[in-house]
Amino acid sequence: MNSYYSYIYQTMLLHLEHYSFVPDGNVCMSISTELLDHLPYRILMSRRLHGEKCFHVYSLSSQILLMKFFSGHTLTCQQAEYQIDNECCPMCPPGNRVKTDCTEFRSTSCLPCTEGTFMNQPTGLKQCFSCGHCGKDSGLKIKRSCTFISDTVCEPLEGFYCIDSTGDGCEAAQKHKQCQPGQYISQKGTASTDTVCSDCSEGTFSDGTFESCRPHTQCDSVNLRLIKAGTASTDAECGEHSSTLMTGIVIGVIVVFMLMIGTSAYLIYYLKKKGPFKERTRNAENDAKVSFVLLLLILLNLVSVHCTLFKYMTPLFYQYFTKRNLLKEKKDQPPVKRCR
Repeated sequence: MNSYYSYIYQTMLLHLEHYSFVPDGNVCMSISTELLDHLPYRILMSRRLHGEKCFHVYSLSSQILLMKFFSGHTLTCQQAEYQIDNECCPMCPPGNRVKTDCTEFRSTSCLPCTEGTFMNQPTGLKQCFSCGHCGKDSGLKIKRSCTFISDTVCEPLEGFYCIDSTGDGCEAAQKHKQCQPGQYISQKGTASTDTVCSDCSEGTFSDGTFESCRPHTQCDSVNLRLIKAGTASTDAECGEHSSTLMTGIVIGVIVVFMLMIGTSAYLIYYLKKKGPFKERTRNAENDAKVSFVLLLLILLNLVSVHCTLFKYMTPLFYQYFTKRNLLKEKKDQPPVKRCR
């Protein structure tokens, strides 16, 4: 038994034997101040006696009090120690674990942590902690690798944000929200915050990937006709003025076809009217005149066809190239940002 507790026990017994006896039956006894200075709590005892000697009564009381005092006491170790049975053993430093506990004759024996384990504080444990894992299935990647004195530190993958942060690391991450068609990205997601989406206003559109909504194309401004009106998620669809194009082509084809038919019919009629070859040679002068007239008619037909095609096709070519240039200029322009 510790010498300090032995001293307390002997002092208590000594002072309990010195009591005051009063014949009329009232006996009061208090532990002296010398004993109170050594005990963790104040002990006061009083008992009414009936003429008998009270030494044995107080001897029994002292035994009960001593049992309560010693049974209620617990061993307290220092901050860098751990308790094993009734011994306080020194802890192993960070990066190590306990191999064998200390005894009355030797100190604690330690071993370094093995690969894939760590211990980040002084310890009395016999096993190091396993290093954490930054899994892609959790949306994580390694920020700092595990060492013998520190655990792995994870951070979110690109396109993910942390939903369970610990210190400067992350335990779990979630993928950024995808904006729906008709919405634009009003606030891009970060490693700690999710993406914020907002709806497009009237007359604008977004496919969900734009950082601002874009205005619908005005078909009239590029000399095109509206095929399909724009929505919140799609642009307006523009096309050629198909009625003008078809009219020009049809008229040109009909004119050429009619001229060819007319010329062919006239030649056939003329040759039949002139008769056999011998008779035609007699009228060579007339044949030359007729040939000149026919050649002139053919030239006039060609000029007419050329003028017709030029009349209807030139505006179409002009619209086509103008439309291409305007659409190209519009694509090169940055999108119009809307007030949030």
